[in-house]
Amino acid sequence: PINDLAQMFADPQVKARGLAIEMPHALAGMVPQVASPIRLSETPVEYRNAPPLLGEHTEEVLQRVLGLGADAVAAFKEAGVL
Repeated sequence: PINDLAQMFADPQVKARGLAIEMPHALAGMVPQVASPIRLSETPVEYRNAPPLLGEHTEEVLQRVLGLGADAVAAFKEAGVL
């Protein structure tokens, strides 16, 4: 069957495996998330952050990852690209 999110989170297998977690979100309060199905006894998965807001890390990615300077990012903002 194709389940919607409510059906998926209510599924007995999802509950038995502990695949439903909740994380705090900046705008939505506590939001349901799907946990990793991987279970490692020595290195359990850590959930640090909820999904980011749209565009939350855009400047960081442009500067750190792509190596653009602050002037280039400012030009993108001025042009309405960001």
